[in-house]
Amino acid sequence: MALIHHPVVDKNGAPITAAVTALDLHDIARAARTYGAAPFYVVTPLADQQALVDEILEHWVHGAGAHYNPDRKAALALIKTVPTLAAAVTDMAARHGMAPLTVATSARMRVDDLSCADLRQKARGRRPLLLLFGTAWGLADEVLEQADHRLTPIQGAGDYNHLSVRSAVAILLDRILGEDRSTAVAE
Repeated sequence: MALIHHPVVDKNGAPITAAVTALDLHDIARAARTYGAAPFYVVTPLADQQALVDEILEHWVHGAGAHYNPDRKAALALIKTVPTLAAAVTDMAARHGMAPLTVATSARMRVDDLSCADLRQKARGRRPLLLLFGTAWGLADEVLEQADHRLTPIQGAGDYNHLSVRSAVAILLDRILGEDRSTAVAE
């Protein structure tokens, strides 16, 4: 997974760079660890934001937090900070011997979006997957256009569709990598 902080958009659709939040790092890393989605890339070009991630990781992976909560250490150790999405793709290609299939997420529907079921099938293939999640108000168009696929948006019970990125990550990881319970018998 890649949590992208640049380029993303603000509420008016203008491209921005969003700030890193500790809550996103902790919660998404825990979801990544639970579902075996590693590494978890944090994409930000800003040196001060990279330093913030490093400081958080230093405490929870190497410092007092690592001893206090080994489970949190295991999750946060999956984080790899990179300045660009291209750097994350390059790193994954080096790890796997081939470039990953990039799959962007968005709350905006498109006709040719890939369903979670279709992506689940692709996840069983040889080629690694890199799920792209946007902060702020979502991924910038340039990221959506560069991705190999776009995933169908999460649909709730009504017309409200503005989940936190932490919630979206957890839901999609479960739908794509979670145990298939579709054949379970209800009692």
